[in-house]
Amino acid sequence: MYNWSTDTTQLKKNPEQYTVWRLEQMINFGLDGKKLSTRLIKKYWDKIHIDTKKRDALAFLLWGKRS
Repeated sequence: MYNWSTDTTQLKKNPEQYTVWRLEQMINFGLDGKKLSTRLIKKYWDKIHIDTKKRDALAFLLWGKRS
Protein backbone atom coordinates (compact mmCIF):
# COMPACT_ATOMS: atom_id res chain seq x y z
CA MET A 1 0.00 0.00 0.00
CA TYR A 2 1.42 3.35 -1.02
CA ASN A 3 0.03 6.46 0.65
CA TRP A 4 1.35 9.71 -0.74
CA SER A 5 -0.61 12.06 1.53
CA THR A 6 0.63 10.90 4.93
CA ASP A 7 4.10 11.09 6.47
CA THR A 8 4.38 7.54 7.74
CA THR A 9 7.78 8.17 9.32
CA GLN A 10 6.08 10.44 11.86
CA LEU A 11 3.25 7.96 12.40
CA LYS A 12 5.67 5.10 13.02
CA LYS A 13 7.01 6.93 16.07
CA ASN A 14 3.71 6.05 17.78
CA PRO A 15 3.15 2.32 17.08
CA GLU A 16 -0.47 2.23 18.26
CA GLN A 17 -1.48 5.23 16.17
CA TYR A 18 0.33 3.78 13.15
CA THR A 19 -1.43 0.42 13.55
CA VAL A 20 -4.87 2.05 13.76
CA TRP A 21 -4.11 4.24 10.73
CA ARG A 22 -2.83 1.26 8.74
CA LEU A 23 -5.91 -0.84 9.55
CA GLU A 24 -8.19 2.02 8.52
CA GLN A 25 -6.29 2.46 5.25
CA MET A 26 -6.39 -1.24 4.45
CA ILE A 27 -10.12 -1.52 5.18
CA ASN A 28 -11.10 1.67 3.37
CA PHE A 29 -8.81 1.58 0.35
CA GLY A 30 -7.92 -2.06 -0.25
CA LEU A 31 -5.62 -4.69 1.07
CA ASP A 32 -3.10 -4.67 -1.80
CA GLY A 33 -2.68 -8.43 -1.57
CA LYS A 34 -2.20 -8.47 2.20
CA LYS A 35 -4.41 -9.99 4.89
CA LEU A 36 -6.05 -8.23 7.80
CA SER A 37 -5.17 -9.43 11.28
CA THR A 38 -8.31 -10.50 13.12
CA ARG A 39 -6.49 -10.04 16.43
CA LEU A 40 -5.55 -6.43 15.61
CA ILE A 41 -9.02 -5.54 14.34
CA LYS A 42 -10.60 -6.84 17.54
CA LYS A 43 -7.98 -5.09 19.68
CA TYR A 44 -8.46 -1.67 18.05
CA TRP A 45 -12.16 -2.03 17.19
CA ASP A 46 -13.21 1.00 19.25
CA LYS A 47 -10.46 3.20 17.78
CA ILE A 48 -10.93 2.39 14.09
CA HIS A 49 -12.91 5.00 12.14
CA ILE A 50 -14.46 3.33 9.10
CA ASP A 51 -17.67 3.56 7.11
CA THR A 52 -20.75 2.31 8.98
CA LYS A 53 -21.60 -0.33 6.38
CA LYS A 54 -18.03 -1.66 6.37
CA ARG A 55 -18.07 -1.70 10.18
CA ASP A 56 -21.32 -3.68 10.19
CA ALA A 57 -19.98 -6.17 7.64
CA LEU A 58 -16.74 -6.66 9.58
CA ALA A 59 -18.65 -7.06 12.85
CA PHE A 60 -20.77 -9.77 11.23
CA LEU A 61 -17.67 -11.58 9.95
CA LEU A 62 -15.84 -11.30 13.28
CA TRP A 63 -18.59 -12.02 15.77
CA GLY A 64 -21.52 -13.35 13.75
CA LYS A 65 -24.97 -11.87 14.13
CA ARG A 66 -24.93 -9.23 16.86
CA SER A 67 -28.03 -7.95 18.56
